[in-house]
Amino acid sequence: MTDSLPAVGRARHAAVPVPVPAPFTPVAEAPAPAGAPAAATAPKGGRDRYFDFLRALALFRVVFYHLMGWAWLPIVFPSMGVMFALAGNLMARSLKRPPVQVVRGRMRRLLPPLWLLGAIGVTGMLLQGWGPDGDDHPGWWWVHLAYWVVPFGDPPFAEGLKGIHGVIGDDWAAELAGPLWYIRAYLWFVLLSPLLLKAVRAMPWATIAAPIVLSGAFAFGVVSIPFARIDSNITDFSTFGACWVLGMAHREGILQRIPRYIVPSVAPAIAVLGLWYAFGQGFKEGHDLDDIPFGQALWSFATVLLLLHFSPSWEQWPRLLRPFDKLITLLNSRAVTIYLWHNICILLAATLWDQLWNIDVMWQHFSWLLESSWPVLLFTWSFIGCCIVLFGWVEDLAAKRSPTLWPTGQKS
Repeated sequence: MTDSLPAVGRARHAAVPVPVPAPFTPVAEAPAPAGAPAAATAPKGGRDRYFDFLRALALFRVVFYHLMGWAWLPIVFPSMGVMFALAGNLMARSLKRPPVQVVRGRMRRLLPPLWLLGAIGVTGMLLQGWGPDGDDHPGWWWVHLAYWVVPFGDPPFAEGLKGIHGVIGDDWAAELAGPLWYIRAYLWFVLLSPLLLKAVRAMPWATIAAPIVLSGAFAFGVVSIPFARIDSNITDFSTFGACWVLGMAHREGILQRIPRYIVPSVAPAIAVLGLWYAFGQGFKEGHDLDDIPFGQALWSFATVLLLLHFSPSWEQWPRLLRPFDKLITLLNSRAVTIYLWHNICILLAATLWDQLWNIDVMWQHFSWLLESSWPVLLFTWSFIGCCIVLFGWVEDLAAKRSPTLWPTGQKS
């Protein structure tokens, strides 16, 4: 898993192959079977607004970080760890139903938005001349295209494609494919969830600790990954697996059974250890936490542990957040669409903004404005809004809901 920051437009704008969410609205669940472990307290209505708030905040931070590229942003709020934890929590809740049914339902919600992205993106790549490389096993090219259908591995893309002058920058295919690592990782977590939930119930703390121990073993060279094709899958599991399992443990009520003083005492020490390791590995601008898997694993785990430990259960929004109800609902309802398309939106916004340098009066008198990333952020969210309208309805169809162009939870 890589999360480096390639240049977009001018050097000040960047879009990163990352980082959204396990952003699926849970369906109604059957009552827990008799004898099941005590679950975490949840609102009777089925939605926990605290989790909705965390998911929306994580998604906004992903977009903000991929444009600004500030290395400290993943420290302030480790979005990917939070999103994997929320996804694990929802999976544990859903697995009160038959596992095959749950896994099939999650895949049904995940894949159609990816297919739409692939239909548009791969078509554009092909029109620009992308195709099998005769010197590099062209048969495998056709096989790997299947990852655009079911992403067991990273879908292939055309590197180095030229953009459209004044509209979209060069290497746009890499920006389009960048976020797909999360889709791949999420799919594997979903497939493993029935086994992980059984392990959490049988050996909770050993299961939570196992991914971090594995990440440390990779970091210090104790073990290595023998097969290159599964390198990313195993690295992502070792980095974020503990967060996914923590979400499951929270849903099962395991975290609530430990003494209240333990987490606030232990989590900061784990976080400090993660930062200490990251700084030792050259944590800085351009080489941030996403490039240091073990540091990311420790910091994300500690942050998620604290967020779940202090988590309130909101059936209604606190007064301070009520004005943001529609926005948070929209971000949760269209999180897959936003995540899949946000890199391209950043690239479009940065490319169009940079055209203003060709206007004499702008660079002569307003260079300070042209060098700022804040206007680009506004343009980016405008383009994201267009993507929500144009492509977001696929999420409704995937969830077997009536398509809605702008789902803010308000009934007409």
